[in-house]
Amino acid sequence: MSDKLAHLRRRNSNIPLHLMLLPGVLVTLIYAYGPILGVVMAFQKYEPALGFLKSEWVGWENFEYVFNLPDFNQVLWNTVLIASLKIVFSLMVPLLLALLLNEVTKNWFKRIIQTSIFLPFFLSWAVLGGVILELFSLNGPINSLVSSLGLEPTMFMGNNSWFRAIIIGSDVWKGMGYNMIIFLAAITGINASLYEAAEVDGAGRWKQMVHITLPGMMPIIILIGTLSLGGILNAGFDQILIMYNPIVYEGADVIDTFTYRLGLFSQQFAPATAVGLFKSGISLALVSLSYYLAYKFSNYRIF
Repeated sequence: MSDKLAHLRRRNSNIPLHLMLLPGVLVTLIYAYGPILGVVMAFQKYEPALGFLKSEWVGWENFEYVFNLPDFNQVLWNTVLIASLKIVFSLMVPLLLALLLNEVTKNWFKRIIQTSIFLPFFLSWAVLGGVILELFSLNGPINSLVSSLGLEPTMFMGNNSWFRAIIIGSDVWKGMGYNMIIFLAAITGINASLYEAAEVDGAGRWKQMVHITLPGMMPIIILIGTLSLGGILNAGFDQILIMYNPIVYEGADVIDTFTYRLGLFSQQFAPATAVGLFKSGISLALVSLSYYLAYKFSNYRIF
């Protein structure tokens, strides 16, 4: 009887904690899970005046319409290309920075560099986008420097190749501080006795990095790389939306911006939902694959 009473008291003592969670749970249900019901539009000839219940069901027609659009293949290629290059450089650049900073012996200098590199991570694309647009505008500082060298100014933000490079480079610059911190933490976890033994054997800093530091970091490198696969179709909606223009649609339009224009500008709600559902299905498969690979090669588990 006493055990039942103690269990009842413990359960009652948790009620205030559950009540504190209730507002967050309700907000999540309404704003995160509620909109999922809207995916039915992908299979309807959706009319806002009729709503979900009375709109005509058309099966896979919206998907066929979207896949046959002349721009869709280019949009899909842009998404995969931009996202893939972002993943590769967002892994390689922070890794290189972490290895270089690890060789710095002055702690005060290392802290200054770490802070400087990490600062852009805290800024939104609304701020950074405006800065980049100003830097690379036709009359901006970059073109002023180009002109001072006797070269013709370049319309960076109106050139598909240059715009792509700016999108990838600015994204890597913004986020490289975060991964760099992770890699530096991985380096500090390597057994210091390995470096001492290497010094006794006559190994220099280069050989220590190649044979001790990089192998010791390999599990976290593999983990970050494999988990990044889930975002292969996320090329950066907010970043591109702020900075691109119709001139560079051919080289910079990605699935998210294409869906945004198709749904809100053209008011083709059903086809836009079909594109979003297509992306979500592919992303789910890639996320599942990335977690499986992370478990397989790095023994990473969610639980």
